[in-house]
Amino acid sequence: MYLIKLRGKNNRKFSNGKATNLFNMMRNECDKNLEKERYGYQISRDLPHSKDICSIKRIVVSLFNKNTFGMSSQYPSILLENAVNEFAKLPGIGKKTALRLVLHLLRQDAANVEKFISAIATLKQEIKYCSLCHNISDSEVCSICADKSRDPSLICVVENVKEVMAIEGTMQFKGLYHVLGGIISPIDGIGPSDLEIDSLAERVKTDNIEEVILALSATMEGDTTNFYIYRKLQPYNVKVSIIARGVSIGDEIEYADEVTLGRSILNRTPFDETYKSTSK
Repeated sequence: MYLIKLRGKNNRKFSNGKATNLFNMMRNECDKNLEKERYGYQISRDLPHSKDICSIKRIVVSLFNKNTFGMSSQYPSILLENAVNEFAKLPGIGKKTALRLVLHLLRQDAANVEKFISAIATLKQEIKYCSLCHNISDSEVCSICADKSRDPSLICVVENVKEVMAIEGTMQFKGLYHVLGGIISPIDGIGPSDLEIDSLAERVKTDNIEEVILALSATMEGDTTNFYIYRKLQPYNVKVSIIARGVSIGDEIEYADEVTLGRSILNRTPFDETYKSTSK
C-alpha cells in the first residue's frame, strides 16, 4: 500500500501510521463498496484541519470516483473489465464471483458461449407474461391458468414468479395465482400503481372469486401491501385470508423471535386439524 500523505492542523504532516488509520476510517465511512484492490491510491492533499472529517470525506470520495491517481486497472484487458462489471450488476454477484464467471466463459468453446448468449437474448426478447395472472409464460395464457382442473374461485396473491414456483413445489395449492410484480416500498419508489393490484381487483369483480389468499413476505413492506389489497377488495364480496405465520418445522422455540412466537400463539390451530393436514 502506498503511504497516505495528509496534512492536519498547523500544516503538520501525519505519521504514516496515523494517516493510514485515518484513511481506513474515512474509507469505511465514505464508500462501503470500494474494493480492497483500490486502496493503493496515493493521496497527497493539504487539509485545513485534521478533524474536518466532512472535508476529508468529500476529497477522498471525489478522488476515488474520478480515478485521478493514474493507477492502472487491475485487469489486463479493458474487455475483461467491462465483462466483469456487467456480471457484477447481477444480484448477489460480487466482483470476485463475476471474474470467475467471466474467466469460465473464456475457457469454453465459442459454440457454448454463443448458445449461452443466445439463450439470454431469446429469454429477454420472447418471454411472455400471462394476461390473467402475470406469471411468466410461453403463451398468452400460462399453463396454470389454462389448467381446467384448478379451482378458479381461489386466488393466491404473490410478489414475484419465484413465489409461484415455491408454492407449486408444495403440491398443496390447487387454485390460481396473481403475481403483483413486487410489493409497496416507498423507499424504493414503488407504489400501488406500479403493481398489478388494479388487475387483481378487476379479476375479483368479474371472475366470481370466492377467496383471495395473500402470500406476501412477512415484512413491513409485505404487511403494508397486504393491508392495501385488503382495503382495495373490501367493496367486493370476497374472503381475504393470509398465509399462516409461526414457528417453522424443525425450529426450536428458544431461537424464535418474539413476533413470530407471538403470532404462533395467537394463530394456534387444534391438534386434530394439524394431524389431519399432515396425514393427507
